[in-house]
Amino acid sequence: MKKLFSLLIVFISLSVFSQESINFEKGTFKEILAKAKKEKKLVFMDAFAVWCGPCKLMEKNIFPLASVKEYYNANFINARFDMEKGEGREIAAKYGVRSYPSFLFMNGDGEVVMNSYGYMGEQAFLAMAKEANNPKFRTASNKELFEKGESDPEFLLNMMRLYADSDYELAKKVSERYFNVKKNESFTKDEVGLLLYFTKSTTDPNYQIFTAKKNEIAALMSEEIYNQFDTNIKISKVLENSLDQKTGIINDDYFYKNAIPLVGKDEAETALNRMKVILYPNLGNFTEYEKAALKYYSNADNFDPEELLKAAWIFSEHVSNPSSLKKAEEWAEKSVMRSENPENTYILAKLYSKTGKKDNAKSYAEISKKLAESQGKDATLADKLLQNLK
Repeated sequence: MKKLFSLLIVFISLSVFSQESINFEKGTFKEILAKAKKEKKLVFMDAFAVWCGPCKLMEKNIFPLASVKEYYNANFINARFDMEKGEGREIAAKYGVRSYPSFLFMNGDGEVVMNSYGYMGEQAFLAMAKEANNPKFRTASNKELFEKGESDPEFLLNMMRLYADSDYELAKKVSERYFNVKKNESFTKDEVGLLLYFTKSTTDPNYQIFTAKKNEIAALMSEEIYNQFDTNIKISKVLENSLDQKTGIINDDYFYKNAIPLVGKDEAETALNRMKVILYPNLGNFTEYEKAALKYYSNADNFDPEELLKAAWIFSEHVSNPSSLKKAEEWAEKSVMRSENPENTYILAKLYSKTGKKDNAKSYAEISKKLAESQGKDATLADKLLQNLK
C-alpha cells in the first residue's frame, strides 16, 4: 500500500508538471498541420535533440513560465519533435534543421513564416512569438503576401533570411524590395552584409543602393574593403565565365582580357589571385593554390595573421617546395608573434620539420602540446609530431 501511495504521488506530480508548461500536441506532423489550418493558427515547433543542453534548459526554465505557456497555448498549435528520431528526421531534412533547439513557426500548409534557434530568455522568447503571430501569416503564405506587394521591412527581412538558402532568387527579389524601402535610412553592419550577399553584378538593383550609399557603407567597413567588394561585383561575371567547370581551372587570359577594362590591371590581378586562394583548396588543386597564394600574400604585412595562418596550414599539409615552405614559415611566425596558441605553434612546428629545422620544430611542438593540455584541448597532433622528431 505504501509503495502504491508513492507511485500515486509521482503520477500526480508528473500530471501537474505536464500542465505547468506549453501544451504540446501528441499527434503526427500531418495531424498537427491539419489542426492549425482548421483553427487558423500557426504551428510553433520546438525542434530538439535529447542530448542538447540548451534544449533541456528551455524545457526546464522557459516553457513552464506563466507568461510563456499562456501566450503560446492561446495563440499556437504547439508541437515538439526529436530531430534524430522517427518523424523528426524527416522534418529536420525537409526544413534544414541543423542547430538545436530550433524554433519554427509555420502555417497550416507547412510553410515556415519565421524561425530562430538557441536558448532564449523569457522576453526574447515572447517577443519572437508575438512577431510571428501576425494575422497575415494565418491566411496567406509568405510568397502570396510578397506577390501582393507586402513591403513591411520586418516581414521582408524575415522572408529574406528564410529563403536565403532554399530559394536564393526569391530571397534576392525580396532583398531588392527591402533595400528600396530602406534606402533613405541608415544601414546596420548586418544589413550591409545582406546587401552584399544579394548583390552579384552591376546590373542588380542592390548595386545601385551599394554605390549610392558608398560613404555610409565605407564608414562601416573601411574604404579599402568597400573597394574590394566593388571590384568583386564588377568582375564577378568575368570570373564565373573564366572558370572551366570540367577542369576547375581559371583561364587567366580570358579573365585579364575582360577584367582589366573594368577595374585596371593591378585590381584585376589581385582579384584573380584572391579568387584562386578561395577556390583551389576547395577543389583540391593545391599546385595552383600554391602559385596563387605566393602572389596574393607576397606582401604579408597587408593581411591579418589569422588569414596567413590558414594559408600556412594548407602549405604545411600539401606543399613540398622548400622556398614556398619558407614563405609559409613567415606567415605562421606572424600569428605566433601576436599570441601563442596550440594551433599556430603546431603549424609552425610542422613547417619547421618540413624544412629540416628539427630543433625549432621540437621546441614549438612541445609548446603546442603544453598549451593544448593546459587548455583542455586535444594534443594528439603535437604529440605525434614530437614522436616523429625523435
